[in-house]
Amino acid sequence: MQTPQHTYPHFTFRPEDLLDRAPIVLDMRNAAREIRGRIVLITGAAGTIGSELASQVCASAPAKVILVDQAETALFELEYRLQQQFPRTDISTEVASITDALRMAGLFSQHNIHVVFHAAAYKHVPLMERHPYEAIKTNILGTEILADLAVSYRVRKFIYISTDKAVRPASVMGATKRFAEMYLQYLSREYPGQTRFIITRFGNVLGSNGSFLIRFAQQIRDGGPVTVTDPLAHRYLMTVTEACQLVLQATAVSDGGEILSFDMGKPVRIADVARKMIRLAGVEAGRDIQILFTGLRPGEKLSEDLEPDGMQTTTVGELRTARFVDTGAQCMRYAMSVLQKALDSGRAEEMVGALKMMIPEYVSANSPYAKLDNLHVGGLL
Repeated sequence: MQTPQHTYPHFTFRPEDLLDRAPIVLDMRNAAREIRGRIVLITGAAGTIGSELASQVCASAPAKVILVDQAETALFELEYRLQQQFPRTDISTEVASITDALRMAGLFSQHNIHVVFHAAAYKHVPLMERHPYEAIKTNILGTEILADLAVSYRVRKFIYISTDKAVRPASVMGATKRFAEMYLQYLSREYPGQTRFIITRFGNVLGSNGSFLIRFAQQIRDGGPVTVTDPLAHRYLMTVTEACQLVLQATAVSDGGEILSFDMGKPVRIADVARKMIRLAGVEAGRDIQILFTGLRPGEKLSEDLEPDGMQTTTVGELRTARFVDTGAQCMRYAMSVLQKALDSGRAEEMVGALKMMIPEYVSANSPYAKLDNLHVGGLL
């Protein structure tokens, strides 16, 4: 591949310009009232969603905000920024892993936490396809630790940040997020009237760390080519601001036992986003900057969904809500033990096979684990 003759180092963009729809703007006053005077815990606080959530929570006058993340430098920078913006807010930063049960128990025992926003997760599909142990440990077992503590310490609301990739999952990452959803549904039924569990599902968040938008922008600045997996690949898109509005609004409007998502319009072709970004740079796709199609990566499919088959949804304004469905609660603890045994084996195929046994609709895409798909028809739960 030849070195590009031209670069565009000053190219900038706004994620809102790439939606092909008007940005969603919600009235956040009810959400602010839900946060005001509360003690709030945010996991994954140093990430794109977590840090924006932290800013919006601090703006709502909470009693205290506890920010949990493993990323030391990013958490340090977030703490400094928030202290400058909100000098009167009680902010506690905790460098910790959500998979450390003793460490998490210490946080819950020290603070009378009212609301948990659980944003910590591994999210990169092709990378997690190669590391199912880490995906299961963090996305499932970490969620189990936090959710069990929320019940034990009678946390008022627990908001879980999920993804459209949990719907009919085609990847390890999507399957781990779906199983974590199922576990929260189990707790919601087992302990009614205690912690109110709420699930929010996102599409692709434009501009988040590691997103294709960031990669496209750098490739355009370097003069191309812009790499797109498939000309037909399309995704539901939302901005970071929209994602955080959804989470906070869910806290205000839901009494628990629901999955909430946005009406994000029609999914957008990733290739069209690339072409639009190239135009925004003032150049022409195919002439000044080439688009190179590289093929779907392991765990990726052409399109994603927000609602599984058979789920009844209600649309109110821009919000879609669906009640939790029965996922075989009586088998959940056994399923967790099967999953732990698979982790202990150290064998990736046994781990993925356990996920497929629990989630029958999990069918691998472009993955070596596709050979396991017909071995677990019917499922466990």
